[in-house]
Amino acid sequence: MDNKFYITTPIYYPSGRFHIGTAYTTVLADSLKKYHVLKGEDSYMLTGVDEHGQKIEIKANELGKTPQEYVDEMAKIAKELWNKMNIKYDDFIRTTEERHEKIVQKIFDKFMEQGDIYKGEYEGLYCVPCETFFTESQLVDGKCPDCGREVAPMKEEAYFFNMKKYVDRLLKYYEEHPDFIKPDYRKNEMINNFIKPGLEDLCVTRTSFDWGIKVLKDPKHVMYVWVDALTNYITALGYMSENDTKFKKYWPADLQVVGKDIARFHLIYWPIFLMALDLPLPKTILVHNWITMKDGKMSKSKGNVIYPETLIERYGLDATRYFLLRQVPVSQDGIFSPEEFIERYNFDLCNDLSNLLNRTVSMVNKYFDGNVPSYVGTPNEVDKNLEEYSVEQIQKFEEKLNEYEIANSLQEIWSLISRTNKYIDETMPWALAKEENQDKLKSSMYHLIENLRKIAILIKPFMEDTSDNILRQIGIKDDELKQWKSIKDYTQLKNIKVIEKGEPIFMRLNVDEEVEYLKNAMKK
Repeated sequence: MDNKFYITTPIYYPSGRFHIGTAYTTVLADSLKKYHVLKGEDSYMLTGVDEHGQKIEIKANELGKTPQEYVDEMAKIAKELWNKMNIKYDDFIRTTEERHEKIVQKIFDKFMEQGDIYKGEYEGLYCVPCETFFTESQLVDGKCPDCGREVAPMKEEAYFFNMKKYVDRLLKYYEEHPDFIKPDYRKNEMINNFIKPGLEDLCVTRTSFDWGIKVLKDPKHVMYVWVDALTNYITALGYMSENDTKFKKYWPADLQVVGKDIARFHLIYWPIFLMALDLPLPKTILVHNWITMKDGKMSKSKGNVIYPETLIERYGLDATRYFLLRQVPVSQDGIFSPEEFIERYNFDLCNDLSNLLNRTVSMVNKYFDGNVPSYVGTPNEVDKNLEEYSVEQIQKFEEKLNEYEIANSLQEIWSLISRTNKYIDETMPWALAKEENQDKLKSSMYHLIENLRKIAILIKPFMEDTSDNILRQIGIKDDELKQWKSIKDYTQLKNIKVIEKGEPIFMRLNVDEEVEYLKNAMKK
């Protein structure tokens, strides 16, 4: 089906509160989903939580709870956060749900029957927080290469997935499908860092803890992380179940969004599992970088963690979403600092966007009693240039977004906002009103309102409330004029009336006060 768009986030590990890094991944996926909905596509978004494993078992015990009680609470907290962030997911998968566990057991059995999984003994250096075994050579300064914590020697009976069997097929797939991995350099990382040195077979069960999905044919083993976690993307759609309508409709995924810390699992193990199941691979896996602080990764011990709720409660949802998406170029780390957050708020949202709306509504009220003039064509070169520039910017926005360059696509919208602000200075409506040059004045007001309509449509996937607010203030009530398909036409506005008094959508902040507030919030 050409008109569908299936997008997934990773399923998040609920070992603690979600900070803005996790929120970034989810907002990114949600915005892309909303963009495809805006374009009239049948879009479906999956998110969820990864609820098994030793780390959860340990955490629950520390809190005097059963693992199930603990994950039930964390799943509820996750859903509440996504609701607060206006994340419009279509399904929320939990790996403790029966619909997932039953199918994972079937998948595991299939792998065993095909000879993809064999029994052996695992001996290695184990990191509990990362639930990963490492060889001596993979350690960094004798510690876990992923989280920097201590590792401990461990030996136990385990089942292994024969990765080597599929390596050549995977490399061929990489070669033949250039859009499979974005950004492109991640592919070379996988090849040079993991595949060329010799891909190890993957440990897929454990016997030293119990909180996991049992292997049906050998129940002392529980499944370990990746067969359980990665298959959520298909079990949630009903793969191998009696009702597989969604699976037939939406698989393969159009886009799977993951952070760089789990790139290896999604770019190597996941495609290999799908090959073993004889299923098509996702069209694209997008690996994004992290939001870090000036002093490195966020950590509670450093006192530099910021939670999305802190930002939303004080600055609003749209400002929070905008900052996260604008601040992190997909292919490099983005930095959160209180100073940069407040600067973006004051400059991008107040000075550029809010002022443009306020000035425009005020002038339409002043010169035409709130009635937006009809389109009179382009009585001068300035109007013609604005129309051409706007259409070009929409094109650039689409190109960037289709390549999943989210921060850059937002930059194209802000270039259009800046250009529209400049148009006010070029046309000088106050001078046109004095000259009684009605055609030029009408054209100026029309073009400003029409550009605000376009801007509202462009920002809708990212900042839904702000988009709706702009459309309400400029008097756009017809749903047809809020659709993506109407965005490039300049001639459609008729009988539009703006509100009587413009309402600022963002109010300028006191820099010193707010920076101090955020610095204190990060220490809590």
